[in-house]
Formats: sequence, structure tokens, C-alpha cells
Amino acid sequence: MSCGEALRSQENIICIKCELSLPKTGFHMHEDNPVSRVFWGRLDITAATSFLFFSKQGRVQSMMHNLKYKGQEELGKRLGFIFGEDLKQGSMFNGIHYVIPVPLHPKKLRKRGFNQSAAIAEGIAKSLDTEVFKGLERKVHSSTQTKKSRYERWQNVKDIFELSNPGQLKNKKVLLVDDVLTTGATLEACASNLTEVDGISICIATLAYANK
Repeated sequence: MSCGEALRSQENIICIKCELSLPKTGFHMHEDNPVSRVFWGRLDITAATSFLFFSKQGRVQSMMHNLKYKGQEELGKRLGFIFGEDLKQGSMFNGIHYVIPVPLHPKKLRKRGFNQSAAIAEGIAKSLDTEVFKGLERKVHSSTQTKKSRYERWQNVKDIFELSNPGQLKNKKVLLVDDVLTTGATLEACASNLTEVDGISICIATLAYANK
């Protein structure tokens, strides 16, 4: 997928060579890691991780661009599945009841055709043999986050998500999923809604980690 080589019959979406060379972070094996530190003092979470290191002009950026802007939904599902297989190697992400994708506003969803975070979440859920929860919704269409500072991103996303059927998540362990971690503002805004559910345990996972 990222190298441009034709896939062999036994390969699925990503060739074996590219899959083996993915720049994995290994953060899921360590409670104290750069992703969990992003949320220290901001959120009460159980664990946090990112699957791949993101670098400009790198292979992961190419894959993320194809996923997000070229409609390659199956790539997101495949990467999510591989991510889920890695998560099972450690203990922090055991016992996940629901995988929850960061939602897109319906307007952006119609334009793009699918939610890249939902594709990743679907792959993770398949690997972990659990369900995707679709009750977290985006009620306000915010402007693009790409060139905003951390504070500007937070101002841009606060109060724009809402949770339907929160009782379904009572006393459950959930995994909140997004595509790329930059400032964490969007994930924080989503998780703030989830923390209002009684007895909930929140884990966070992103496909890629952009080290600013």
C-alpha cells in the first residue's frame, strides 16, 4: 500500500514488507509513555497509546493521507486490526467492552464518505473481538485543526460532542480511538463527555503519534 508494489495473493491491503517495517512506538507496553503524559492532569484515564510514529514526508504520513483523503477505508480497517493485535501483547488494554471512534460532523462525513477513525476503530474491535460504540456524536462542525495551537485547538472543540445512550457504557472499559495525536484537544473533548458516565474506565489509542 505505501511502497506501491503489487500485492501478492496472500497479502491483505498492506504488503508484508511494509507491515514488517511499520515504525511502531511500543507505547502500549508502558503505562508511562509520551501519549499518556499528554493527558496527565487533564483527564482521568486508565491507559493511552499510539501505534506508529508519524514523521513528515514519511511512510506513515503517506498512508494517513491515503486513508483520510483518498477514500482508502479498508486501509484504516487493516491498520486498526494490526494495531489491535499489538494491543493484546500487553495487559493495559485487556477487557475492552467498546471501541469508540472520534466522530466526524455529518457534513464532513458526507463530504469524505467515511470516518477514518471509525475505520481504525472497526479494525481494532475486530482484533479485540469486541464492539464499536456509535453513540458519541459531533453536534457542531468546527473549522480545521491543522494549523492551530494547542489552546486554539481546545477552544475549537470544547462543547461540540455529545453522548447518546450513556447508560450502555456504565461500568464499562472503553477505548477511545482517533487517527493522529497532536495536541490531544479533540480526544480530551470527547473523553470529557465519557467521564460523566458512572464507573467508566477510559483508554485512549491513536493510530499515529506526531511528536511536535
